[in-house]
Amino acid sequence: MTSPTMTRSRLIPMRPRDPHEPGRTASSLELFFDLVFVVAVSVAASELHHALSDKHIVDGLGSYAMVFFAIWWAWMNFTWFATSFATDDWLYRLLTILQMSGVLVLAAGIEQVFADRDFTVVVFGYVVMRVAMIAQWLRASHRTGESRQATLRYAAGIAVVQVLWLTTLAMSGTVVVVAWCVFVLAELLVPVVAERRWTTPWHPHHITERYGLFTLILLGESLLASANAIIEAVHDHEALGPLIALSVLTLVVTAAMWWIYFWPPHHTAIRTFASSIRYGYVHYFVFAAAGAFSAGIEVEIDSITHHTELSEVAASYTVTIPIAIFVFGIWWIAIKDNADRTVNIVVPLGAGLVLLDPLIPIPFALTAVFMALIVATLVIHPPVQRSDEGSGGGA
Repeated sequence: MTSPTMTRSRLIPMRPRDPHEPGRTASSLELFFDLVFVVAVSVAASELHHALSDKHIVDGLGSYAMVFFAIWWAWMNFTWFATSFATDDWLYRLLTILQMSGVLVLAAGIEQVFADRDFTVVVFGYVVMRVAMIAQWLRASHRTGESRQATLRYAAGIAVVQVLWLTTLAMSGTVVVVAWCVFVLAELLVPVVAERRWTTPWHPHHITERYGLFTLILLGESLLASANAIIEAVHDHEALGPLIALSVLTLVVTAAMWWIYFWPPHHTAIRTFASSIRYGYVHYFVFAAAGAFSAGIEVEIDSITHHTELSEVAASYTVTIPIAIFVFGIWWIAIKDNADRTVNIVVPLGAGLVLLDPLIPIPFALTAVFMALIVATLVIHPPVQRSDEGSGGGA
């Protein structure tokens, strides 16, 4: 007999989730969904590494920024949708797996973007992910009550922008780059327009846990880079000392980045729709910086083993700039409002000092010292206690 909460087709009615649901955590499906992004992030970081080492800095950073937007935006949209409407029935699972297939297609096309500025495969994979998301929003629109107009606006807005993305397949040269900038803005405006009057519910603890899990994926890429330094040291005895030192320092900095990210109570950073937009959108720079940090470590390995055309100072900047962006971004969206005056001086100051490190004879070692000092400050000064408030619409 069909369960009273399930239709004859074995579907669970998709209703808004309770934003105050106790014990809400990431589901196994969400964790499975994140796995395919490990592939996409790894490929993007690898291609950035090669572009920077070959001294194609502007083209490499531009390609990375565009590709990473597709990765981040697809992940973020599913994450905010899932916090509001996840049902975990067979149709929801199939549509999620369809999105995962789009991520794999996108990952397969990243190399072409860096090599030839050919976005064909990336756009196709991205549109596959977004079409599946349209289906999810349309399904959610049937039983959402006051949120119905928001869900329909999401579906319509995403559909329109996907048509725009497909037009880039007929473009070439700088026109494609201009179109990307315009269409990215259109994507970013969809949540703002959709949630203007009617909001979707979100669970602050669940959504910030999801962001934290994705951060761990990105920091894992840095740990892989640390291991690569040791592997390279085994094969290059002349650079054994510097490579082992780089591996150790990478571990220290990665651990510090983890500590800094998870120090504040992130759920207090998304109290209103405006703050959720800031939290979600600024994470593009946080996530992209974490991915670029692993690429920078690989560039440093190339510098030590004399396999790059970059100067030592330029190679150091490929590491310190991502670290500084990561630290400053987290301070702005999560630490600043949960910290005392000392922390709010030390954290951004530390990020600034990291930027100056390449100009000093032992740059990366001092970066690790500065990051350790930031962590020590956070240990001595715990987060300022703030009471939880209600939730509203999501990004």
